[in-house]
Amino acid sequence: MEASRATTAPWEVGGVRQVVADYVTLTKPRVQLLLLLTTITTMYVAGDPSLTLVALTVVGGSLSAGGAAAVNHYWDRDIDAQMARTATRPVPAGRVAPGAALAYGVILQVLSFALLATTVNLLAAFLALAGFLGYVFIYTIWLKRSTPQNIVIGGAAGAVPPLVGWAAVTGSLEPAALYLFAIVFYWTPPHFWALSLLMKDEYARVGVPMMPVVHGETETRRQIVLYTVLLTVLTLLPVVFGFFGALYAAVAVALGAAFLVLAVRLQRRADRASALRTYLYSLAYLALLFGAMVLDARLIG
Repeated sequence: MEASRATTAPWEVGGVRQVVADYVTLTKPRVQLLLLLTTITTMYVAGDPSLTLVALTVVGGSLSAGGAAAVNHYWDRDIDAQMARTATRPVPAGRVAPGAALAYGVILQVLSFALLATTVNLLAAFLALAGFLGYVFIYTIWLKRSTPQNIVIGGAAGAVPPLVGWAAVTGSLEPAALYLFAIVFYWTPPHFWALSLLMKDEYARVGVPMMPVVHGETETRRQIVLYTVLLTVLTLLPVVFGFFGALYAAVAVALGAAFLVLAVRLQRRADRASALRTYLYSLAYLALLFGAMVLDARLIG
């Protein structure tokens, strides 16, 4: 009897750990990190929030983003099962039932709205809800499988976190907040298209019309350069309108120049190494840019 208990206990512990890990995976925690960083940095640009307010806003935003990700897992389970990168995800692998993933996503969003509405403010709660609805209905359900502009239009959902952060601190939205939204919005296409160049064959296999699948790699690389130029110009507009000063301007110029160099190199070399380098740099770019905003606002502003 004791031997039987000894053998089943580790299995039970391992089973619980797997379930917990799967439900955490459904929220796409690695994707959330950068979104939450833009929320936190925006809060310190907007004002002087308490640690409690920051924590509550981060938890509320994480619940909303995690809920949207879980619904995305549910909806995309058919194509996820056909791609090597996603076949081991909890739903296509059969470890989490589709209905459970959907219910989990909806519950997380309900909790997000309740938390933000009662402890932060209604505007932040509704903005987080708008991000959830935009990601689920506009990007995942409508655009992702119907147009190569999916990530351009659907990227608005991923640009909502700065708005949530600003609203959490001020209770309103001001022009500066809209600029931060626009920066993330224009950052999304070159960031995601660099990744889609690496995943082109898998997207083509499952019929997802990403830019390189529909218009080819040459046009995708050209679009990456174009959007990088637009992004760099856009990041300087807050300086022109007096929202940020010289420190931010210097960092924005340097980061934008490096991004543009990588984009042009990707266009000329057209190899996977350049695509991966551009994609990885885009992650650091956004984090450093928003970090520079905080330094400029707190140390100089």
